[in-house]
Amino acid sequence: MRSELRDRGLGGGVVALRTAASGHAQAGCPGERPQESEWGEKVKSALKKSVSPGPFYHSSRIEFTTRQLPDVEDLKKQELHMFSVIPHKFLPNSKSPCWYEEFTGRNTTDPYLTNSYVLYSKRFRSTFDTLRKAFWGHLSHAHGKHFRLRCLPHFYIIGQPKCGTTDLYDRLRLHPEVKFSAIKEPHWWTRKRFGIVRLRDGLRDRYPVEDYLDLFDLAAHQIHQGLQASAAKEPSKMNRIIIGEASASTMWDNNAWTLFYDNGTDGEPPFLTQDFIHAFQPDAKLIVMLRDPVERLYSDYLYFASSNKSADDFHEKVTEALQLFENCMLDYSLRACVYNNTLNNAMPVRLQVGLYAVYLLDWLTVFNKEQFLILRLEDHASNVKDTMHRVFQFLSLGPLSEKQEALMTKSPASNTRRPEDRDLGPMWPVTQRLLRDFYGPFNARLAQVLADEAFLWRKT
Repeated sequence: MRSELRDRGLGGGVVALRTAASGHAQAGCPGERPQESEWGEKVKSALKKSVSPGPFYHSSRIEFTTRQLPDVEDLKKQELHMFSVIPHKFLPNSKSPCWYEEFTGRNTTDPYLTNSYVLYSKRFRSTFDTLRKAFWGHLSHAHGKHFRLRCLPHFYIIGQPKCGTTDLYDRLRLHPEVKFSAIKEPHWWTRKRFGIVRLRDGLRDRYPVEDYLDLFDLAAHQIHQGLQASAAKEPSKMNRIIIGEASASTMWDNNAWTLFYDNGTDGEPPFLTQDFIHAFQPDAKLIVMLRDPVERLYSDYLYFASSNKSADDFHEKVTEALQLFENCMLDYSLRACVYNNTLNNAMPVRLQVGLYAVYLLDWLTVFNKEQFLILRLEDHASNVKDTMHRVFQFLSLGPLSEKQEALMTKSPASNTRRPEDRDLGPMWPVTQRLLRDFYGPFNARLAQVLADEAFLWRKT
């Protein structure tokens, strides 16, 4: 199969999938989804298109272009339901973006009965059992009506996978002013709102925005209690609890666009995740953890590969992925290839996740640079305390006691390499050189944007 894919190339994948998007139901209502069988046929057709193999990617052909931003009205047309649920203004005395909405159920009503996170995953059910028991006691009652506090995150840890986001999450949630979603990685903005669990498994019913908001109910309960307590004494007092969300797919995964959105320009997506987040939260704070993309890819391979893992197998998969990406670049723009779902599914390793500069530049078209905190895993691993202080300052968090800080900074790292994977040893030097050549121009652009040569990863 690998040799067949290498011979076929992927240059025509963008065109086929763009055609697949036309005629599908638009993304306005949670129940609508495209026809899976039709989409599957389009993917197969794309994979059969052939492009002559060329040399591995050369930096002279990289062109970082500025994307054209969509109009807010166009965003609304794509997500009518979401825009009807989330208001334009939030409570002035909460750091997190919160609002009250009427709850029309009775005290016997299960507010999470239809939540898709509960329906599709048994491991989340105990979490929602806790929420269910506490729900009625955290409603506000006025004029015979009941109101629940709804909240979105104040900040997002948006990426990248295998770059230390789990460790950052585990430490940051120990701060008393920080409350995360009930699930560490909801993947709602990138996957669940489209009905995607794993794209290769097809589509399920779309998760409506209410299901996502339910994940912040525990935090909303605490914020509500604080607001109620201060209402009589200090009505204008700011509630300091901030909500976070840590889906490591948020920065890069836009694979669903070909299934739901109309044709982009030359295969480029007309809408990206950040467009929708910015429409509701133009002041959101965004944290990114990165690492040497060469090492990230090997770590990613060791974590997700199910069998026959070896430096030899990794080298074979890397050369195949490089060839597929090169074939796409022969005919299409950098952005079209990076966001090409067919290509991303065909590559046996997730080469595209390490193209940090492409994603960051696209995020910077809608958010200001000051709204980002860009961290390196290498720095975090060598000085956890310094990293956490930078995060505290960025989020304007209150100081910790010595005991609290010691607990946060001295605990062992989370989600490290499994013992059996450590025994496999490092990647081959020749594989490392191929990847350094490939990622080099992207690292250079990233270092230029951030004005920091550490992001060149010359010494890691």
